[in-house]
Amino acid sequence: MEAGEKLIRLREKIDEIDEKIVELLNKRAEIAVEIGNIKKELGLPVFIPARESEVYDKIKNLARNGIFPIDSLLYIFREIVSVCVSLQKKVKVAFLGPMGTFTHEAAMSYFGLGVDFVPVKFVEGVFEEVARDHVSFGVVPIENSVEGIVSRTLDAFMDFPDVTIVGEIYLKISHNLLTKSGEINNVKKIYSHPHAISQCKKWLSSVLPEVEIVYTSSTAEAAKIASEEYSAGAVASELAATLYGLKVAVKGIEDMEDNYTRFVILGKGFREFTGSDKTSLFMSLIDEVGALKKALTVFADNGINLTRIESRPSRKKPWDYVFYIDFEGHIEEDRVKRVFLGLEKLKIEYRILGSYPKWRNLS
Repeated sequence: MEAGEKLIRLREKIDEIDEKIVELLNKRAEIAVEIGNIKKELGLPVFIPARESEVYDKIKNLARNGIFPIDSLLYIFREIVSVCVSLQKKVKVAFLGPMGTFTHEAAMSYFGLGVDFVPVKFVEGVFEEVARDHVSFGVVPIENSVEGIVSRTLDAFMDFPDVTIVGEIYLKISHNLLTKSGEINNVKKIYSHPHAISQCKKWLSSVLPEVEIVYTSSTAEAAKIASEEYSAGAVASELAATLYGLKVAVKGIEDMEDNYTRFVILGKGFREFTGSDKTSLFMSLIDEVGALKKALTVFADNGINLTRIESRPSRKKPWDYVFYIDFEGHIEEDRVKRVFLGLEKLKIEYRILGSYPKWRNLS
């Protein structure tokens, strides 16, 4: 068989496979709609993170012996799942905007592109959208591996007691210098968020020491401004470059390579036990010597691993504090129930902010 004839036959096979893929996707969508109707009857939420994680784990196992890259296959299935969920009910997700922020990128990574994304100007606004049921979910940053905790997010939990954490996602933060031309020779001014500038200060001071730095409310806002000024640049994401018509002049200018931000998914209620869960809470201590030690001993005695503890002003009275705590475990587990009983015996007040699946990188 000649090479030309073989090529034609192989292309015909590809066409046949594509037809089957489309047919199967339509069948999957039809079943998803049926499932959506049943969820509605049972009063279940449309988007269930634990179920999505099960799907991705199965895909990873099925793909291990094939030649199709697993990370690419997971990306495709994330979009398939996202579209099928949207057929059950259109999901609206608020995020700390504008479009093109790292929070926008995190929201897309978590939910896929089959949902409606709603940019909100302030962290408190995202909480309010969820609290008023204007959206199904919200996405906000809560901590960064370089800059630490996002205090504004923690404080918002105090103002919106009905809003809970229903999921989380970790996103690697990579900063880029964006310009209209893709060059840096004519850059006289650089726009960005203070945190982004701080995370790139060594590179900026060594490569562009004379350039004026102008702070903005977000990296996306910086990209938007830079898109309107020829001699300006922005420190922002590649997503922002795409959205605002800029080019990446220099990629990866952050000072620390391992720069991650943890984002939390806001919703209402608690998620079911999965076996790989995390719980977050606020804890108020009585004013006595050793109160914190006693509280932490309760966690240790029950084999609970604390992943974060942070103090914040309670805003009830001067010098009164609450502790924000993340720990591994779910509120349905006996060991976690014993912790709550132990805290109550010590007359320690607490409020559960969420019990939800830990983030597992899809790849």
